[in-house]
Amino acid sequence: MDIVMNLNSSLRFCHFFSLTLLLIGCNASGDASNSSNSGSDAKNDLPIFRSIDLGDWALGIPIDEDNNGRSDTIQPYDLVDGYTLSPYFEHSNDKGITFLSFVSGPKTSTNTTYTRSELREMLRRNNTKISTQGVNKNNWVFSSTPQSEQDKAGGVDGTLEATLAVNHVTVTGDSNQIGRVVIGQIHATKNEPVRIYYRKLKNNTKGAIYLAHEPASGFGDDQWYELIGQRSSSAKDPEDGIALNEKFGYKIQAEKNNLTVTIIRPGKPDVSKTIDITNSGYDQAGQYMYFKAGVYNLNKSGDSNDFAQATFYSITNKHQGYEH
Repeated sequence: MDIVMNLNSSLRFCHFFSLTLLLIGCNASGDASNSSNSGSDAKNDLPIFRSIDLGDWALGIPIDEDNNGRSDTIQPYDLVDGYTLSPYFEHSNDKGITFLSFVSGPKTSTNTTYTRSELREMLRRNNTKISTQGVNKNNWVFSSTPQSEQDKAGGVDGTLEATLAVNHVTVTGDSNQIGRVVIGQIHATKNEPVRIYYRKLKNNTKGAIYLAHEPASGFGDDQWYELIGQRSSSAKDPEDGIALNEKFGYKIQAEKNNLTVTIIRPGKPDVSKTIDITNSGYDQAGQYMYFKAGVYNLNKSGDSNDFAQATFYSITNKHQGYEH
C-alpha cells in the first residue's frame, strides 16, 4: 500500500481554520454519561465564531418528530439560524459542534440499519426548487464523467477538509461492530466511493483510521485500506493511533479518477492514500456525489443507550464551478 508521509502536517492542520460563520445560541448539555465533551452551558449565550458554513449542509438527526418512520432532516436555513438539539447536535464549550448518535434510533431510510447524526452537503443551499437528488445543481460529479453531466452539476470534483476530535465510541455489542464510526465520506447515487472510519477497541488506549472504497453497483466489491493501525476486531493498541478527544484533521480530494484521503495531525507526518477509481463506475452518466461529515454510528448490536460522539471544529467543502 502506497502510504505517503508529508512533514508539513502542522501547517496543513492550521489551514483548516478558514471559513467562519457566526452562530448564536447554546443548548444545555445532554446527559450522555460517557462523553467527555457533551455540549455548551445554557448560561453561555454569547455569540460564538465557528469555522463551519452551515449554509452548505443539511443535518440528518436520529429523531422522528414528524412520525414518518425515518430520521428527520434539518434544512440549511434552520442550521444557519442556530438550530441545536441536545445531545445530538449542539455547540461545544471549545467552539466546536458536537454530533452524537445512539445505537438505537430512527434511520435515514429502509436501506440502512445504522443511526447517524451527520451533515449532508447541499450545493443548492436554500434553493428548494432544486431536487436534492440527481445530477443537478445540488450535487457534484467527477471530471471523468461526460461533459454534459458536468454542465448540469453544481460542481466538478471536490475537496472536503475537516478538523475534529472523536469523543466517544461504542463499548457494547458484537465484537465486529464495537468502537467503529464513520466520520466523513463521499456518497454517490447509490454507493459510497469513500468512507473514513475511526475505530477504538475497548481495551485499547488509541484508535485506528482506515478507509473503505465501494465501487458503483456492478463494478466490484468493497476495497479496504488501513492508514493508522488496523481495522481488525482483535487489533493491538496502535502505537501511532489517535486517542479519544485528540484533535486531528482529514482531507478528501476527488479529481478525475483519483480519490486521495489524508490524515493530518499537528507535529506528525501526514498519512495519505490515493485510490485509482478508473474501473469503479463513477465516470458513468447519472452518478452524482455529495460529501457527508459527522457521526455515522456503525454499531447496531450494542446497548440502546451506547453511542458514538465527535466534535468538529472546521468543515470546508470546495468544487470547481461552485462559488460559495
